[in-house]
Amino acid sequence: MTNRRLFLKQTGLILAGGIIGNRLLSSCTNVPIPQKHIGLQLYSLRDDVKELGIKQVLEIVSKMGYVNLETAGYSDGKIYGMDPLEFKKIVEDLGMRVTSAHLSRNISGNEDDDLAWWNKAIDAHSAAGMKYMIMPISPLSGEGATIDNVKRYADYFNKIGMNCAAASIKFGYHNHAFEFTNLIEETPVFDLLIENTSPHHVSFQLDVYWCIEGGYDPIDYLKKYPKRIETLHIKDDEAIGASGKIDFKPIFDNFYANGMKDWYVEVEKYAGTPQEDVKQSYDFLKKSEFVK
Repeated sequence: MTNRRLFLKQTGLILAGGIIGNRLLSSCTNVPIPQKHIGLQLYSLRDDVKELGIKQVLEIVSKMGYVNLETAGYSDGKIYGMDPLEFKKIVEDLGMRVTSAHLSRNISGNEDDDLAWWNKAIDAHSAAGMKYMIMPISPLSGEGATIDNVKRYADYFNKIGMNCAAASIKFGYHNHAFEFTNLIEETPVFDLLIENTSPHHVSFQLDVYWCIEGGYDPIDYLKKYPKRIETLHIKDDEAIGASGKIDFKPIFDNFYANGMKDWYVEVEKYAGTPQEDVKQSYDFLKKSEFVK
């Protein structure tokens, strides 16, 4: 009798284990694949923001699958006309994060006014939980591309960067093509800005499309300045991947190898509607194995 009871007990455990194991295996097949943290510069939908309003655009972007956002709508302490905390809540309620911002103020000649403008912006973006504040343009093109102007702006960036650091934000600069086509003693303006700014207070956002348009290879820059280029703009002629001109895999591979992870899609020209091209860009990157 004892042996029979032991046999039944052991058999029951085996059967139960099999059932549990099957359930685990079954549940594993339904485990969602981790979501890729694909970022979007909201400038990509600038016309929709004007027409539909930022709230509706954020809902659209969330449904597409984007996770990280970079803004392009700051003015006088407001982000897209909203209180920073309110904007942050809307974004987070939609399952996204706002991690970076584009905003700009050139040197006016009154440093106190300039830095006061930036300090107010720092307060707003700190409240919104931003990691980066990126200046997307400067007058360092054409006749403005002189070594004296580069040094003036490098000093300006250092001061802004120190104030940003006090709020745990990293200040950065974003390139266009002119920082590569304008050379000073055979050195691109982009390189001179990197070499004349503090690595502790100023980062750089490499727009890979404009780098290529300027005649340089973004991979070379990722290797040359592995710790200075902290964010990327992933861009193409229109929707990402549509032109077939840019091999994005080695760009991502080198960026990740540098220990960096924050990057944003930017679509400036469209083949379809802005929403169609922004969604097409997301779909291309989502299915790309080289994207984490």
